[in-house]
Amino acid sequence: MSLYLVESVLHGIVQDQESFEQKIADLQEQLAQKQIHLIEVQVSKDFARAFFIFESEERSVLNESLRAQGVPVALIKPVRLVGSDLDEVKKQADRVNYLVEWNLPENLTMEQYLDRKSKNSVHYAEVPEVSFSRTYVCEDMTKCLCFYQAPDEAAVKKAREAVKAPIDTITEIASGK
Repeated sequence: MSLYLVESVLHGIVQDQESFEQKIADLQEQLAQKQIHLIEVQVSKDFARAFFIFESEERSVLNESLRAQGVPVALIKPVRLVGSDLDEVKKQADRVNYLVEWNLPENLTMEQYLDRKSKNSVHYAEVPEVSFSRTYVCEDMTKCLCFYQAPDEAAVKKAREAVKAPIDTITEIASGK
């Protein structure tokens, strides 16, 4: 089974936490019948964008299943989890409130990315108010999503500067239950 990042622009499909959670429950029920498992989902505070991580055998079955359930797919790519263990993520015990998207530079290899991350991650200690949680790196090395728990956007920016990592977009995540 592979991990897939699915980004969705919700276009008013949900307006609040309750309708979002109901949509996710319905989606999980339908996808489980096709052996597709939702690992995690994060939704922007304004409910405009959602970021899903699924475990699935085939990308095409996942894509077709999401569209059949009325979930618009803006991006679907295989990803690698970095900085956390998949079983821990599945427990959903680690709360995050910010997501950073970084479009990776051309010619950066996974090995170079992992080496850079290993060397620079120690600098998160310089920004103790921010907790790094995990990263999903697209296997085609086009982008990564990094998840944080932080008091505000400025603190996330400070943490990214400390680890010498750029930011293309910061999204505040809805708090959930």
